[in-house]
Order: sequence, then structure tokens, then C-alpha cells
Amino acid sequence: MGKKQVRTQMRRIQPKGAASNAQGATRRQRERFVQAGGMLQGYAPDQVVRWGYIAVGIAALCVLIIAAYLLLLPPIYGWPDAVAAAVAWIFPIALLASFVGPGFRLALKDRKAEPRIVQGQLVGASSVSTSMGLGMLMVQTRGGSEQFLVPPARLKQVPGNQVNVVLTVTPNLHHVKSVGVMGQRMVGRVEPPVPPVMRRLQLIPVLTPVTLAAAAVIGDDAVALSPIPNSAIHAALAVLTGAILAAGVYGLSYLFQRRWMAEVQALVPKT
Repeated sequence: MGKKQVRTQMRRIQPKGAASNAQGATRRQRERFVQAGGMLQGYAPDQVVRWGYIAVGIAALCVLIIAAYLLLLPPIYGWPDAVAAAVAWIFPIALLASFVGPGFRLALKDRKAEPRIVQGQLVGASSVSTSMGLGMLMVQTRGGSEQFLVPPARLKQVPGNQVNVVLTVTPNLHHVKSVGVMGQRMVGRVEPPVPPVMRRLQLIPVLTPVTLAAAAVIGDDAVALSPIPNSAIHAALAVLTGAILAAGVYGLSYLFQRRWMAEVQALVPKT
């Protein structure tokens, strides 16, 4: 009887440990993704720096709008409503900082750092990936299989047979500056047609933050600038409306992403 109780307790405890390990692995993957530049991983450092300056300009415009709201709205609607209207414009700044900030810092480092050389056997290549404007290259190195995001123009010389390739890669953003092929190019690489679902998946990382920010700002400010008598209720309704719209956009984006990812996995041949 005692042995049965021990076995039962072990069976009950093990799933909890597995869930904890899975959550820890997912957290580590997110941390590595952000440390490698997040959504800007694989892009050229100079291009990422330009995007960073554009993001700084947009953030400065948002700060000016916040200041204008705090100066102009209190005499008309009161301070609670003015603060509620201004708070919505902090959301675009936070999104820009979280999406562009990590890649921008790494791009500044890559502009001064020496690229590293990666050599290995070609495993596969594709001119399309989940990142807009980038293809994908898989290389078997001594340390294992590595995957790189590559501009499609640099994949034109990559053949279909297994040859050795030499990549010049920036150390932080992992931008592939050059691709060299060693050996005979016996088989031409045939590019299969790109499924429409892949094009839609590429838009998700770009459209989601833009739509989130637009929904929060439009919902919040539309209510904040409406003639509602009670100042405290007016401000609460404005913030609540913006939060509900942003949450709705995020939920729809999450559902569409899961659905399209399932479609992509269904296209992968089963071995």
C-alpha cells in the first residue's frame, strides 16, 4: 500500500516539474531573441540605425503631442481628462522602445565591430522567411546546425546540392554581409512558390504594434475629446476605451498568428 502511494505522488509531481521547465525554456528563448536584436535580427546595421533615428523622431513627436494636451486641455476638460488623453501617447513610445531599441543598440555596435566568419555545409536555403525582406539559410557547422536570415539577393548564387559555404556575419545582429560557395555547383536551386500564408505571417510583426498603438490612441483620445460632463468618469472612460481596443487588436493578432502558423506547419512534409 505504501509503494502505491509513493508511485502516485511521483506521477503527480512530475508534470509540474515538466511545466516549470517548459516555462523556463520559453523565457530563455524570449531573452535570447531580444538579446539578438528581436524583430530586427538579420537586417543590415546601417538600415537598423536609420530606422532607429526615425523611431526617435516619432517618439519626439509623441512627446510634443503630450505636452500640447497637458497645456491646452485642462482649461476645457479638466486635469483628469487631459492626463488621460496624454497617457495614450506614451504607448507608441513604449512600443518603439521595445521593438526598435534592442536592435538599434546592437546595430551601433556592429558598425564598429569586425564580422565573424562562419563555415560549414549547406543544409538548405529559401528566399523567404518569417522576416519581411529576408530569406533563410541553414548551415551545418562544427557546433551544430545554425540558421541565418539572409537578403534574397545573396542567395542567388547558392546551389541546390550540398556544398561548403562561407558566411561573413556581424557579431550582434547576425546580419549576413556575404555568402561564398566552395565546391562545384552541380544542382541548381529550385525555388518553390511562396504560399500566401507566408506573406501574411511576415506582416504580423509589423502590423501588430502599429495597429495596437493606433487603437489605443484613437480609442482613448476619441472619448477624451468628447463632451462628457463628469471629469473623473470622462477620464476613466477614455483610458478604458483605449485599453479595450488595444486588447482586442492584440487578441485578434494572436488568433490570426496561431491560425496561420498552423497552416504553415500543415505545408511541411511529414517524414
